Amino acid sequence: MSDGPVSAAPARPRIALALGSGGAKGLAHIGAIEALEAAGFAIVAVAGSSMGALVGGIHAAGRLDVYRDWATSLAKMDVLRLVDWTLSGPGLIKGERIIGALRELVGEVDIEQLAIPFTAVATDIERQREVWISSGPLFEAIRASIAIPTLFHPQILNGRRLVDGGLLNPVPVTPLLRERFDYLVVVSVDGPAEAAPAPPEVPPRGPYRQKIAALVEQLLGRGAAPAVPREPGWMELMGQALDLMQANLAHLRLAAYRPDLLIEIPRNACAIYEFYRAEEMIALGRERAERALATWRVEPVPPP
Repeated sequence: MSDGPVSAAPARPRIALALGSGGAKGLAHIGAIEALEAAGFAIVAVAGSSMGALVGGIHAAGRLDVYRDWATSLAKMDVLRLVDWTLSGPGLIKGERIIGALRELVGEVDIEQLAIPFTAVATDIERQREVWISSGPLFEAIRASIAIPTLFHPQILNGRRLVDGGLLNPVPVTPLLRERFDYLVVVSVDGPAEAAPAPPEVPPRGPYRQKIAALVEQLLGRGAAPAVPREPGWMELMGQALDLMQANLAHLRLAAYRPDLLIEIPRNACAIYEFYRAEEMIALGRERAERALATWRVEPVPPP
């Protein structure tokens, strides 16, 4: 006896996902991706600038859960150990140590081998134009896209000197327009600033750790007493300048290419270098994505 025809499961709505640049704030992309997939959307293409390229590329490689677990395990000193400072060359950080750690964590892979189309956006500093990297070794593309000028050494790729993609395209929608999808979704970490929450309680440190922490805080411009107005450190000031530039560029880009859904992370959610706040940023990305999804009226997807 036949049970009758079996109805096919409804197709998951397909989204093309643009992940914006923004340093440690870009860890929020992990939570946003998790929320989108939990809501039943299939991510069929990803483009990213800077930290968006890093998270997007690792997601396309199918290793985002591994990266998330590693990132949330990093304390402040662990992050500092990943920084290979140098006093020579066109940047303060070589960038080889962090990329080496990611290669070991994720594995070496070419972009053409990824499960979904992926584009990393970088900037050709000499020709003054953006570059879309959609082929070749994944981590060479990511290394080029995250190379903040003066902070990281540029990446030489195919004879071009490449730096951070966020300089020209902090929310890379345009590379996705060549893909097939139902909805275009953007995660921007240049959203309106919000009141900062109270800082968490910090357990007392031993004398040695106090000295190291004091040195780091002095470098970052955080060493002054709370009652005395302080000058920002060079890295903090650079982060503020990048945030200002990228927020204005992102506003112009999104006005020209309006996404179906915009998920915004406050631009003052954390500083550019605070990668030890991964768990907090991931939770924020998940919460903001869920909030945006709750108010989004999704049109029915026509059958193929």
